[in-house]
Amino acid sequence: MHGDQLARGTAYDGQIRLFAAVSTSLVNELQRRHQLWPVATAALGRAVTITAMMGLMLKGEGKVTVQIKGDGPLRHIVADADASGHARGYVHNPFVDLPANAQGKLDVAKAIGAGFLYVVKDLGIGEPYRGSVPLVSGELGEDFTYYFTVSEQTPSAVGVGVLVNPDLSVQAAGGWILQRMPGADEQLMDRVIQHLNRLPAVSALVADGIRVEQLIEKVAGSEGKPRVHEVIPLHFACTCSEQRVQEMLQGLGPKELASILEERGEAEVVCHFCNERYILGRDVLERLIREH
Repeated sequence: MHGDQLARGTAYDGQIRLFAAVSTSLVNELQRRHQLWPVATAALGRAVTITAMMGLMLKGEGKVTVQIKGDGPLRHIVADADASGHARGYVHNPFVDLPANAQGKLDVAKAIGAGFLYVVKDLGIGEPYRGSVPLVSGELGEDFTYYFTVSEQTPSAVGVGVLVNPDLSVQAAGGWILQRMPGADEQLMDRVIQHLNRLPAVSALVADGIRVEQLIEKVAGSEGKPRVHEVIPLHFACTCSEQRVQEMLQGLGPKELASILEERGEAEVVCHFCNERYILGRDVLERLIREH
């Protein structure tokens, strides 16, 4: 077993760049932590898988945060990832149940609804890059394709999928991003798109045991003579900690802390991203007040 991985590669003599992800364990972890129902698992799984590949596009300490805000019952999705293969995410309403769509699949588009996709890339230097586009389908693959092409002016294609088992666990999750590099042959993208349209669903490929290197090769096609440049592990990781919670509480000021102490005798904070629960007792609150 290789576990979850991300890969980066090129094809067609560097005219195309590719990213691939196998994210089954990551999406299983998200499902378990947030107790997601199937359509929420599919939506959050797709968003985090694509965000993880966007993290691999960054260098060093870079971080990318994606927000999907729609008028459907899921309300909004947040995902973030760094350049080292760490990713996390949550959905506002994990308990959405909808009938299957016309194709008999989980109706992610209806669960998300109409709205916007927002991307913030913090490269660790200067002002973060911000981009946004309207959602074009709510299925997310098409929405990110539109985002890359319009907001980043990089003609792209995105495939992503999550297979959910009847017991709510995740059978398979993964995705790919293909992008035309500046100066590449413009007709090449049309040929590549025709090839992509013939590919099986990425979740089916992952369910069959495909590895990220093979996924890059499959997406590029033999004609593209793909080369894999990097493969790294992909993990769920949250940046929350008791120390951070204490710093956040200290920011409330002594008056607010004294009020919490008087009313409840302790503070309880739950992290959106990982559902970790932090209970800070009377002694900690009293120390935080003294330290102000």
